[in-house]
Amino acid sequence: MISLNNVTVAFGGFTLLDDIGFHIGESDKIGLVGKNGAGKSTLMKLITGEQGVTSGHVEKPSDLRIGYLPQIMEHHRGRSVIDEVMTVFDHLHEMDRELERINDQLSERTDYESKEYALLIDRLNQINDRLALETGESPRVQAERTLFGLGFKEDELDRHTETFSQGWNMRIELAKVLLSRPDILLLDEPTNHLDIESIEWFEDYLKAFRGALLLVSHDRKFLDNVTTRTVEILLGHIHDYKVPYSQYVTLRAERIAQQTAAYENQQRMIEKTEDFINRFRYKPTKSNQVQSRIKALEKLDRIEIDETDDAKLYLRFPPAQRSGDVVFKGTDLTVGYPQKVVFSHAEVEIKRGEKVALVGRNGEGKTTLMRVMTGELDPISGEAKVGHNVHIGYYAQNQEDILDKNETVFSTLDRIAVGEIRTKLRDLLGAFLFKGEDIDKKVSVLSGGERARLGMAKLMLQPYNVLALDEPTNHMDIRSKDRLKQALQAFDGTLIVVSHDRDFLDGLVDKLYEFRDGKVKEHLGGVSEFLERRKLESLQELERKLEPERKPVEEKKVQSLEAFKARKAVSKEMRKIQNRVDYLEKEIGKLEKRQTAIEQVLSAPGPGDDVMELTREYLENKRSLDAFTEEWSNRMEELDN
Repeated sequence: MISLNNVTVAFGGFTLLDDIGFHIGESDKIGLVGKNGAGKSTLMKLITGEQGVTSGHVEKPSDLRIGYLPQIMEHHRGRSVIDEVMTVFDHLHEMDRELERINDQLSERTDYESKEYALLIDRLNQINDRLALETGESPRVQAERTLFGLGFKEDELDRHTETFSQGWNMRIELAKVLLSRPDILLLDEPTNHLDIESIEWFEDYLKAFRGALLLVSHDRKFLDNVTTRTVEILLGHIHDYKVPYSQYVTLRAERIAQQTAAYENQQRMIEKTEDFINRFRYKPTKSNQVQSRIKALEKLDRIEIDETDDAKLYLRFPPAQRSGDVVFKGTDLTVGYPQKVVFSHAEVEIKRGEKVALVGRNGEGKTTLMRVMTGELDPISGEAKVGHNVHIGYYAQNQEDILDKNETVFSTLDRIAVGEIRTKLRDLLGAFLFKGEDIDKKVSVLSGGERARLGMAKLMLQPYNVLALDEPTNHMDIRSKDRLKQALQAFDGTLIVVSHDRDFLDGLVDKLYEFRDGKVKEHLGGVSEFLERRKLESLQELERKLEPERKPVEEKKVQSLEAFKARKAVSKEMRKIQNRVDYLEKEIGKLEKRQTAIEQVLSAPGPGDDVMELTREYLENKRSLDAFTEEWSNRMEELDN
C-alpha cells in the first residue's frame, strides 16, 4: 500500500534518514520505535506529504485516506465538543448538496441519450453508494460513541472546546481522526493524555481496525497489545522486526549478541591469517599458502556490528537559593474559569524542600493549580499566596506553544541567557543531546521529545528554587526519563510535578495531592505508599471515572477478596449499562416525537416547507432511531441476564 524507496532526509549537513526503505501493507500494525529525534515523526510526515524527501521517493495510492494524529497540533476554538467532532462529516453534507444539484439538473434535462446525461447518472450513483456506505449509522451516533469511548461524559458534549485542557482537546482531535474512516492510521504518541479506561477502549478499537496502523508510543504494554511488527529507526537506518515490541527487544539483543560473537570470531581468524601471511610472506616454500590466504581475505565477507546510540542526558540543576519555609499556601481555594469551576474549598500547603506530585484524572485541575501558583490565573475565591524569595521555574505541557518556532535551538537559550552562562550554552545543549549542527535546527522541525529537552534546558539558565513541571516526561524516551529523575532527586530546591508515570514518581516525591471529583486531598508519603493505601496497581487507576472512593471493609464481612471484587465489577458494569439505557430511552423519545412532527408536515406540506430538507432529516433520524432501538434492546438483554 505504501512504499518508502531509498529515502534520504537531510537538514543542512545533518542526515536524519539515510537511504531507508520499507513497505506498509494494507493491514499491517506497526510500532515505530527509536530515540527522541531519531526521525519517527518525520517519517510520518513523509507519508502524509507534509515533509519532502531529499532523495528517493514515497509511493502510495492517490485515493489513500490517511488519519494522522501528530504530537503537536492546533486545537480549534469557538465550537462545542460535539459540533467540532461533527465537522469530520462535512463532506457528507456537501455530497447531499451535490446530490440535490444533480437531481435538479436531471429534472430539467431531456437529452437522455447524451454523454453528459450519462455522466450525471454515473455521478449520482457514485454519491448514493458512498452515502450508503458512510451513513449506515447516524453520524451523531458515531460521534457520541467515539467521544464516550475516549472519556467524555454526556453533559460535556455541549461545552466549548476552549474550556477543556490540552489533553482533552487532543482527545477531540483523536475522535475526528478515528471518525474519518481512514485506510491507514498514523498516530504519534496518542496515549500521552489518555486515562486507563480510554486506553482500554482505544486498544479494543485498534485491534478491530481493519486498516493499517503506524504507531509511535513509549508505552510498552500498549505497543504489545496493538502492534504485530516493530520498525526501529537507529542512527538514520531502518531495522524491521516482524514481532511486537517486547519480542523485538529480545530479538534485537540476541541479534547484537550473535553479531558480536561472530564478529569477534572472525576477527580472531583474520588476525591469525594475517599473522601467518606476515610470518611466511618471503618464504618460497610457503608462497602458495600465503597467496591462497591473501585471496581468501580479499574475498571475505566482513561482519559488521549494527551501530548503537549510547548518547545520554547529563543533567544537574543549579543550586537553589533559600526560600521562605512555606513556598505556596492555598486557603479555601475555589479555582476555575467563567464556564466551569474545576475544584473548590481546597487547602494546599507546600514547604521548602518538599517534592510534591499532583495526581488524578485529566481535567480535574492539576494544571490549573500550577497556573494559580505561577500567577497566570487568579482563584475564584479563597487565598493563594507564594512564599518569601520564591522563584518558580515553570515547565508547561504545551512546549510547542511556548517555544518560538522561528528560533533555532541555540538562539532559544541565547536570547534569555545572561552572565557567565552564555559562554557555556554549547556545553549545556550538549548535555541535553543537542550536539554539532543540532543547535542550528529551527524549533519548528524539532520532535516532541527534542522540544521537551529544550524546554527543560531553559530551566537551567536561572537558579530557580521551585520547579513546577507539568507532564515533563510525556515525549521523553525511557533513558531520558531516568536521567531527568536522577537530576530532580539531586535538586536541593522544591519540586511540584504533574505526572501519570508511577516509575518516574516512585522514589522522587514525598507528598501527593489527589484531584478527584472537584476536591483536592493531601496524602503524605511517596507514590508507592499512596497506591498501597488506595489498593491501586497504578496511577492510571485513579482515572477510572465511575469507581467510588474505597473504604475499609472488615475482613469478616467479605468471604473472599476475589468474590468481593467480582461483585463490585459486576455492579459497576450494571450501573454503566443502566445509565446507557436511560440515555437511549430519552433519545428514542426525542426522535420519535420529531419523526411524528415531520410526518405531519410531509402529509400536507405548505408553501414555506422545504420538503427535501425534511425528507433528508427524516431519513437520518430513522437511521439514528433504528441504531438506538437496536442498542436499547441489546442493553436490556444484558440487564435481564
